Amino acid sequence: MKLEILGMGCMKCKTLYDNAKKAVEEAGIQADVIKVEDINKITEYGVMAMPALVIDGQVKVSGRIPEPAEIKKWIS
Repeated sequence: MKLEILGMGCMKCKTLYDNAKKAVEEAGIQADVIKVEDINKITEYGVMAMPALVIDGQVKVSGRIPEPAEIKKWIS
């Protein structure tokens, strides 16, 4: 499983990254959590608001920071 955090490195993006890492740990699954700061890659997903979370190529949320519990539901 691959979780991508789309954003330009702001505090909200870092918080989303931390929440995603925590959700993966709590779920006890094997997953790559990566930051994507390349604007060209971000626009490929059609995201208009950041930060955004992409799970296995599907945009799950953009423009807000989900809590680890919400992310855990999506990855379990």
